[in-house]
Amino acid sequence: MNPALRQYAVVTGNYWAFTLTDGAIRMLVVLHFYQLGYSPFAIAMLFVFYEVFGILTNLVGGWFGARLGLNRTMQMGTALQIFALLMLTVPAAWLTVPYVMTAQALSGVAKDLNKMSAKAGVKLIAGAQEDRLFSWVAWITGSKNALKGLGFFLGALLLALLGFAGANAALALMLLIGFLATLTLPAGLGAIPGKTKFRQLFAQEPAINWLAAARLFLFGARDVWFVVALPVYLVSIGWSFEWVGAYLALWVVGYGMVQAAAPTFFRRRQQAPDATAALWWTLSLVGTPVLIAAALWLGWPPGWVVTLGLIVFGGLFALNSALHSYLILRYSDFDKASLNVGFYYAANAGGRLLGTVLSGYSYQQIGFIGCLLVSAGFLMLAAVFTQQMSRLMVGAKG
Repeated sequence: MNPALRQYAVVTGNYWAFTLTDGAIRMLVVLHFYQLGYSPFAIAMLFVFYEVFGILTNLVGGWFGARLGLNRTMQMGTALQIFALLMLTVPAAWLTVPYVMTAQALSGVAKDLNKMSAKAGVKLIAGAQEDRLFSWVAWITGSKNALKGLGFFLGALLLALLGFAGANAALALMLLIGFLATLTLPAGLGAIPGKTKFRQLFAQEPAINWLAAARLFLFGARDVWFVVALPVYLVSIGWSFEWVGAYLALWVVGYGMVQAAAPTFFRRRQQAPDATAALWWTLSLVGTPVLIAAALWLGWPPGWVVTLGLIVFGGLFALNSALHSYLILRYSDFDKASLNVGFYYAANAGGRLLGTVLSGYSYQQIGFIGCLLVSAGFLMLAAVFTQQMSRLMVGAKG
């Protein structure tokens, strides 16, 4: 195996192990605290620090990656996630809201250190070959999302088999293997010689700023109805915890598979994976939550409506996400990869924070249909920002 492929395999393998724990812990917390009688909004608030610290971590993490190397930031993120998981193995009486929010804050730092390191690392390992870059970033992103879906199911299953503390201990042990693998990465991967100025945390290129704004509302549109509202809604219509976990896991696995296959899809359509394509695919997504909301309002069977809606939404969202993940790397210079990726995924975390909080609050105030309409509004904003990025890139080519 050549060195580049071996390094890609290590980065991907660690990212896979981390993703399983990230999906599992999310489902563990949602289901465990709903079982304890917490309201949807209270459950959403448990994840606020997770997202807030994710935003900060992406900004500072890109800077650390440029100074210390992406191998070190990946190791830091993995070790911190192990610690956050072990924090949740304490007796049930200790699991107060502030304590769980603190553990989630550490998990948010860990997740985004790991994610930034993996995505920026792919840019450096793949080199200047654009086709290989699109394929590799689509595969690592798509497979990650498929495994996050398996993590949802794993979290629900472990909760049923081992209880809350036992499930978290098992996940920490699994992630230790991923940490040991990262020790084989070359030292100083992606480090920039000389001092990296702190003001470089924020992207200097207008196109990347517009792309980051579009990413914020794209992921806010997904999470506003998916993170808290959807599992609580499914439980409220009579579904069991295990079935909800399996159902959401299957959706995310399918979503990840579509994402991983995105390069093949665009090659067969002979469509360039550029800013213009990103605009049209964002627009194609806008109507999906509106149609789901209309069908539920008309009283159609909710199980079938949600299932068919999730299939369409998931496929379109996967293509959009794959395009975005590729474009941030394509439009970033090699010496700015970790900084730009950090800034971009700070916007991603901001969208998740906005979507998570509104998922609980909107569901509590205006119901599941209301969450879907908020999602449609966010997608329109994402399309507007993507159009601005497209205009800049077309102008630059001209």
